[in-house]
Amino acid sequence: MSAKNEIKYPTINEIQFVAHELATKLMDYGEPIPDFSTRFPDALERSLGSLQQTFNKKDLYPTLLDKASIFFYLMIKNHPFQNGNKRVAVMSLLYFLTENGKWIKVDTKVLYNFARWVAESDANVKDGVITAITIFIKNNLETVA
Repeated sequence: MSAKNEIKYPTINEIQFVAHELATKLMDYGEPIPDFSTRFPDALERSLGSLQQTFNKKDLYPTLLDKASIFFYLMIKNHPFQNGNKRVAVMSLLYFLTENGKWIKVDTKVLYNFARWVAESDANVKDGVITAITIFIKNNLETVA
C-alpha cells in the first residue's frame, strides 16, 4: 500500500485485463468463460462501487478486509458474467489484495470451492456469509514482501 495507506481500488479495465483473463486462462475447469463483452450491464459496476460505498460520510466497509469480503461476495452474488463468476471473483479478490500488499496463502482450488459455497449460500444469511468470508480471508492473509 502507499505511504498514506490508501486503498487501491480495481477498475473495470483491470478486472477485464487481469482477473477475467487470468480466470479464463488458469481456471477453465471444463467450462469456458464467455468474452468479457458479454457481461451483464452494471452488475460489475455495482460490485466495484461497493468498495467505496459510504453512509453519512463514513465508509460502510472501513478496512481492507471488510472491503475484500463484500467485494468477493458481490462479485459472486451480483452475477456480472454469463458464466465464470466464481472464477473471476477469485481472481478479482487476489488482484485486489495484491494491489494492496496482501495475499491469501491458500490453494486456488480451495479458494474456488469456498467461492462455490458462497454462491450456494442463501441470500437471507448474507451477513453470516460475509462474516465467514472475512474469517476465511483473515485466517489465510499474509503481507506481500
